[in-house]
Amino acid sequence: MKNKKLIMYVSIILIVAILIGVGYFIYNNIKNKNNEIISEYTPQEEITEEQLRQTIITLYFLDIENYKLVPEPRKIDSKELIKDPYKVLINLLIEGPKNEKLIKLIPEGTNLISAEIKDNILFLNFSKEFINEQNLGKEQEELILKSIVNTVTELTEINKVAFLIEGEQDKGFPDNGVIFDKLFIRE
Repeated sequence: MKNKKLIMYVSIILIVAILIGVGYFIYNNIKNKNNEIISEYTPQEEITEEQLRQTIITLYFLDIENYKLVPEPRKIDSKELIKDPYKVLINLLIEGPKNEKLIKLIPEGTNLISAEIKDNILFLNFSKEFINEQNLGKEQEELILKSIVNTVTELTEINKVAFLIEGEQDKGFPDNGVIFDKLFIRE
């Protein structure tokens, strides 16, 4: 009976000693970590100034496989967007897609004369090449306009788009499929 008590006391003392040792070890590690002075943080990979200026925009082009408008994300230098973001977006649409399965819709030779925003409405003034000799039919003409409207309304300040041809708003495509006598919204 005395042996059992002795073994029990020794076991208790041993467990307490182990707990004190573990507590001391943890305390010293926490204390050392708090006393460390970090002079400079170095990320794993440095970010270049060019990467910091990159932003992603979304342009809409026609998918030739399913004949639907689809978004094409693009990384561009955000400095390009600061001065005249609408003109940049339209000019990228005019240039066309990077993806070979997509095609541009804005007619060849088209120029954007001006882009102005008033009361959340973007007024896009195109050259006459936008409509000249275009007998595309109403469906194709609507796709051209949707491509533009969907692209520019990605910017939060734009709710509606007005199309002008060399300063005139009531123009339209020659076949009278679509006339620009109204404001166009994203669908």
